[in-house]
Amino acid sequence: MTGRAGANRRRILDVALAELLRDPEASMDQIARAAGVVRRTVYGHFPSRDALVAALVDDAAEAVGAARAAALRAVSDPGDPGEELARGVLAMWEIADRYRLLVSLAQRSVTVEGILRRLEPVRVECEALLQRGLDSGHFTSPLPAAALAYVHEQVLFGLMHAVNDGVLPAEEAGRSAAVTVLTAAGVRVGAAEELVARVRVG
Repeated sequence: MTGRAGANRRRILDVALAELLRDPEASMDQIARAAGVVRRTVYGHFPSRDALVAALVDDAAEAVGAARAAALRAVSDPGDPGEELARGVLAMWEIADRYRLLVSLAQRSVTVEGILRRLEPVRVECEALLQRGLDSGHFTSPLPAAALAYVHEQVLFGLMHAVNDGVLPAEEAGRSAAVTVLTAAGVRVGAAEELVARVRVG
């Protein structure tokens, strides 16, 4: 893809995200107008609206992975899987929050299975972290690490829906997500809250 074509594609994706977050029913024509291109240009990059939404989901999954990796580089105690988990969830939530209004739309067009497949690399990394925490005694769970990683993933999806439906304040969601994931891994609520507060300040 040439530089100009790549720039056009990136602009269409950025505008499409903004338009779909504003109006989940936004048409390809609306997105083309907002991006300042003709409809044919949009279809040249994305043969259907579902293909466009799928590309946005790819972007989101990549951004979540990058945010988590960056957060883990800031861990002050590499021997504490709890800190790693808290930092990772807080960082991932910042990205998820940007895309959360797209979740319901994506589940209709990309399918839940497709979304989970895109998030598999992050889930595998989380599973390894959870296994280390279980092995070291930092975490306790009746579930194996692989299953616990799925639970954590679904907790984040559930909280995104809760924010979308207005039952959880958006400004509280990141902290709530991190505390909930830690407690699901067997960390006491008080200790989880203290850890998340310390990580957010740091």
